[in-house]
Amino acid sequence: MNTPSLSADALGTPAAAPPAAPAAACYHCGQQGAVLRAPVAGAQRWFCCAGCVAVAQTIHGAGLESFYRFRTELGQPLDDADGSQAQARALFGRPDVEALYVRTIDADTAEVSLTLDNLRCAACVWLCEQHLERQPGVVAAHVNHATGRARVRWKTGRTDLAGVLDAFAAIGYRAAPFQPGAANDALRRAKRGLLLRMAVAMLCMMQVMMYAWPLYRHEASIEPGQWELLRWTSLVLTLPVVLYSAWPLMQGAWRGLRHRRPGMDLPVVIGILAAFAASVAATVAGRGEVYFDSVTMFVALLLAARYLELVLRHDAQDGGRALAAQLPALCTRLPGYPAAAAPELVALPQVRPGDVLRIGPGEAVPADGTLLEGATRLDEAMLTGESLPVAKAAGDGLVAGSFNTGSPVLMRVEQVGSRTRLAGIIHALDRALEEKPRIALLADRIAVVFVAALIALALVTGAVWWWLEPARALPVMIAVLVVSCPCALSLATPAALAAATSRLARRGVLVVKGHALETLAQVTDVVLDKTGTLTQGRFALAHIETMGPLDAARCLDLAAAMETGSTHPVGLALAAAAHAQGRPLPALGRATHLAGQGVEAEVDGLELRLGSARFTGIGSDTAPAGETAATHVWLASPDRPLARFVLQDALRDDSRELLAALRAMGKRVHLVSGDAAATVRQWADDLSIGHCAGGVSPEGKQDYVARLQAGGAVVLAVGDGINDAPQLGLAQVSMAVAAGTALARASADVLLNGQGIMGVAHALDAARRTRRVVRQNLGWALAYNLSFIPLAASGWISAWMAALGMSLSSLLVVGNAWRLRR
Repeated sequence: MNTPSLSADALGTPAAAPPAAPAAACYHCGQQGAVLRAPVAGAQRWFCCAGCVAVAQTIHGAGLESFYRFRTELGQPLDDADGSQAQARALFGRPDVEALYVRTIDADTAEVSLTLDNLRCAACVWLCEQHLERQPGVVAAHVNHATGRARVRWKTGRTDLAGVLDAFAAIGYRAAPFQPGAANDALRRAKRGLLLRMAVAMLCMMQVMMYAWPLYRHEASIEPGQWELLRWTSLVLTLPVVLYSAWPLMQGAWRGLRHRRPGMDLPVVIGILAAFAASVAATVAGRGEVYFDSVTMFVALLLAARYLELVLRHDAQDGGRALAAQLPALCTRLPGYPAAAAPELVALPQVRPGDVLRIGPGEAVPADGTLLEGATRLDEAMLTGESLPVAKAAGDGLVAGSFNTGSPVLMRVEQVGSRTRLAGIIHALDRALEEKPRIALLADRIAVVFVAALIALALVTGAVWWWLEPARALPVMIAVLVVSCPCALSLATPAALAAATSRLARRGVLVVKGHALETLAQVTDVVLDKTGTLTQGRFALAHIETMGPLDAARCLDLAAAMETGSTHPVGLALAAAAHAQGRPLPALGRATHLAGQGVEAEVDGLELRLGSARFTGIGSDTAPAGETAATHVWLASPDRPLARFVLQDALRDDSRELLAALRAMGKRVHLVSGDAAATVRQWADDLSIGHCAGGVSPEGKQDYVARLQAGGAVVLAVGDGINDAPQLGLAQVSMAVAAGTALARASADVLLNGQGIMGVAHALDAARRTRRVVRQNLGWALAYNLSFIPLAASGWISAWMAALGMSLSSLLVVGNAWRLRR
């Protein structure tokens, strides 16, 4: 080939001030952001770099310009010949359809969860993320190989859902908005298709092995005609394996090769095709070695490993799918309640806030709301992990997805669809499965680099053997390609994380950040809040001590008025006590809530403060002997104290069990609370907690965590209130009680969705086991590859041995991760 000379001018010049905007993509490679212009084929073309200019001019100079036409055709999705997929993507671009799937993050940012087909390995993940993040308007793209899911965020003024789907299609991946039911169906179809391909490969493998055995053991005694018949029969049986069973592997290899990002499918396919081609040539020529048994064994066992991986991926999403399946398709609505009217049956999407629904025995609650009439017990096991039904009476909250196990009741709907607690839990599970911790990213990078090094090693090995013994060059090169395929390395981490996350979700522990399990395994210190965390957070007013001219009833009314609208346990207790007296509350003027301190307000013309002794200006939080374990709230005017409210809290049923478990794990436990120091000290002594601090502000809690970290501690912070948010955000890993405040939940890496607190111990134990399994998997995968590659390169391992070893390695890694489901 004659290469045209390339002058500096020909290499292109930066377009300092072009007359028109340059093309969005490079003429040669298609990358966005072309900055160079050069003459190619009689026209000015735009390029991203000088290398692409040189290659394009070389291709045209050699008369191979048809490459670009062919390249454009290959750029279209392989399964969209009739354009139906393009029409579907355009449909998702309609505003009314897009609104069903896209979440609004802020005024100009949106996000969507997608289901992806044909994800094969870490290289596929890298390609999708890199390609999407180069698209105009796309802010971030996260792809999770373990679940086949993607989360994409973009600026709404620059692109839309259809543009995101088109970007995936441009590199050969079919994406669609995630829908629990549709995703479940897609996974079932994928499992069924993979199972069928595996069955074909297994059946053909057994037949081919049966024919190969006589050739191995009795080749010299077999008549030439029978010997040739066995080979041709093996060829016919291997064809379905190569053309049908191995087709997904070939698609993945071609996709990675076309986008210059080879994945683990590439060495696999090279080995399969090389062995098959050499075997066909030997069969046609009537001489030489055949490897039909190795090809069928390799494909069958590799598909078995991938089927097991797919089952594990399917199981990792069981939590979200099972929760979504809890919702009924139809509901019984009572129009015009409380006026008598005939009940009507409506579809779930027709339910609106304010509707009154009848929930019969055995029926699922379709939305969040309040119980209006009746009393029953609800099974909330799928939501909270609690095995026993929970008693509900009029005024209690009902959560979508729970089951009515008692009498029929009426409920008023408050939240529907994506605003329900159930939807929030599913979204939290999705986010956890989509995010990847540092160790998973490291494994991905290792696997991607390993593929390129593997192909280079196989070529060098083949060249050396060609020089030493040409007849063995191809078998040895095939063995190297097959035995060292990094499938096990790529599966080691995501398989373990998916299994552990799924198991914890079934116990009411929702891992919502990708790094949580990795960090939990390193925790040395656990910082616990008291109220609402170790205790139930349901205060009851024990008694009132007055100190001024106002009587106890008047002081209670003033305090309850000041706490109007509060969700703090203390405020709720005061409001409940006042409500029980049946008196109207005084008029509330201005009110200022100060996190961790109290309330400053104007009530009936009086300037008042309600909160700790220090906040109200009384002094220190002293209390009579025997009352230090109670919570004391002071009411004061600017010049004098008015009353002291004594509230009692109850310890959670499993708090002592949790503390015993933490001590058994060797964790240092700290009790840090905004309550009075004497109160916190008595609680700590009662619970045998060695480190405690009381009267701590939200900033003080943050400082406490910072001091621990400065001493080298890895801190787990657990809390439920607004005043816990700073420490939850600073700690290396954090947990929040799901029933706590929204700010605490937003700051946390793990949500304790159940009624108890033992989820802390479950999460720490699961993290420790997950780290051990990941290390075992990575250690085995690396040891296997480093041990078997030299054996294969030196000719000690044949192709069928390599196929067996590689497949068993992948099966071992996935099977080891499977143990975490127990």
